[in-house]
Amino acid sequence: MRSQDYDRLYLSPPHLGRHELNYVHKAIEDNWVAPAGPNLAGFEADICQAAGVAHCVALSSGTAAIHLGLLLLGVGPGDEVLCPSFTFVATANPILYCGATPVFVDSEAETWNMCPQRLREALDDRIARGKKPKALLLVHLYGMPARLPEILALAAEYALPVLEDAAEALGSRFDEQPLGSFGTVGVFSFNGNKILTTSGGGALVTNDAALDRQTRFLATQAKDDAPHYQHSEVGYNYRLSNILAGIGRGQMELLDERVKRRREIFGWYRKHLANLPGLTVALAEERPGSRSNRWLTTILLNPDETAVTPEALRRHLETRNIECRPLWKPLHLQPLFEHTPMYGGAVCADLFARGLCLPSGTAMTEADLRRVAEALQEALQEAL
Repeated sequence: MRSQDYDRLYLSPPHLGRHELNYVHKAIEDNWVAPAGPNLAGFEADICQAAGVAHCVALSSGTAAIHLGLLLLGVGPGDEVLCPSFTFVATANPILYCGATPVFVDSEAETWNMCPQRLREALDDRIARGKKPKALLLVHLYGMPARLPEILALAAEYALPVLEDAAEALGSRFDEQPLGSFGTVGVFSFNGNKILTTSGGGALVTNDAALDRQTRFLATQAKDDAPHYQHSEVGYNYRLSNILAGIGRGQMELLDERVKRRREIFGWYRKHLANLPGLTVALAEERPGSRSNRWLTTILLNPDETAVTPEALRRHLETRNIECRPLWKPLHLQPLFEHTPMYGGAVCADLFARGLCLPSGTAMTEADLRRVAEALQEALQEAL
């Protein structure tokens, strides 16, 4: 059959309820369509409660939040920032916005996040070169908590502030503490493919009131305290609109339900794909204390057990109108960063070469999941 004979199954589409309309209608009725307004303040309070933090600034994107977070930590031209290579480019691009240089660190195989051993190696080497990094940008990939005890201990040992990129990890926890609340500042994304969405948006969270004030200042064009428009430093137009914040308020009411469903989808895949030749549902085990939101279910192919490549599998699923995507291509392999320092690299390069992300949207039905599993089975059995 042709791909157009099937309804499209997307990787991680938005999933709206009816809650969102209540807040959006209220904003329109009250004529609160400008950036500031009750929905914005309410959305920030909702995020604070979910993330277990004192302060939140809702912004136009997770990328904007990372940019401001780096500025808050004093990152500027000529500085270096430690960053995982195995992540989306939006993690590292803001380092360039600041005129700084990313220093990439390989993953470890258990959580796919930054490897503590490679991190120490990078710190010692950069310091030996007379270039102590200015900050550590820590990512929780696909919602899986990084090795927080080891990494935070290293950050404390080297007096290194942490910017916690929890863009993919809203609703994930470590030792019952929400991810995003472990760093000096934390970042969330509400892009259309995230577990909750405002169509486009992000947030910066912190427990430091001074950093919260500075974020609001920088995000609204850095307007000085004066009756006229006066500016003493560069500012940015990064605030989320009151209407989009209304969508966010409705979505936040569904956070527990959405995490529960993502975890159910992961469990379904793990059970029903267990016997497929050469395929493993990845990130299957959560480390002690870790609880992942299972934002995306990922798989790895074993070339010793199957001749099917991830790209061949992806193309086969496309014939069934099913979207799946490769894992993140490591940043040190991107042309943009070809001359950037890298510590390790074999682990994340291997993951990229063998992995795919499967459709994981919370609106998926049992029939949708079976369709994905059957398409995977077709491709793998044909190769035997």
